[in-house]
Amino acid sequence: MQNEVVSREEWLDARRALLLKEKEATKLRDSINAERMALPWVKVDKDYVFETPEGKKSLADLFDGRSQLLIYHFMLGPDWQAGCPGCSFLSDHVDGALPHLNHHDVTWVAVSRAPLDKIAAYKRRMGWKFPWVSSFGSDFNFDYHVSFSPEDLAKDKVFYNFTSIEPAEAHDELPGLSAFYRNDRGEVFHTYSSYARGPEELIGTLMILDRAPKGRNEESTMNFVRRHDEYEDAATTSSCCH
Repeated sequence: MQNEVVSREEWLDARRALLLKEKEATKLRDSINAERMALPWVKVDKDYVFETPEGKKSLADLFDGRSQLLIYHFMLGPDWQAGCPGCSFLSDHVDGALPHLNHHDVTWVAVSRAPLDKIAAYKRRMGWKFPWVSSFGSDFNFDYHVSFSPEDLAKDKVFYNFTSIEPAEAHDELPGLSAFYRNDRGEVFHTYSSYARGPEELIGTLMILDRAPKGRNEESTMNFVRRHDEYEDAATTSSCCH
């Protein structure tokens, strides 16, 4: 693979043209961020209970004293033997951000339907520190459209990423990110959710690869991704977060 080779002057002309588009993209991102923050909210009236290392906690408890909560819907089902490689790839980027998020009044928590002991074992394997709790026995994952029962998958369509998709395109678990706000009265509001490739900007490695000469160099979305302890045996594993 080699692109056209030109003079420095020709390269500067091409680079300046691209820079104009990059600036447009930055302004568009700022505009989208403003619209995201202006979205209406939905009050969460349902009582959700999560299993945590400190015992049972409500959704409000997960805020850990802060007013903002980001929940990453991590694909690890009750009968799964390991977490999704794509979710693991994203989660590799979280621990370093935690002090900054917490200082900025934001709590990050991963949520999966797997039982807590399975979560703890996989978390140890990956060497992660971020909070990770179980929603096993709760409707939480189903209500936020990231988990699907066999009955759901037997239907003509399932609801994911704000639209109806073919069950063949779904899975019993799918990835997503949801945001919540807790006010001074303790009321909790759902403010935002993003699915599929929506949380992709959280994956710093992808943003770095986008600046490399070969980019992501992928045949399909994140097909090159492996759990970080499996790269020597990469041939048998693929990402499930397409």
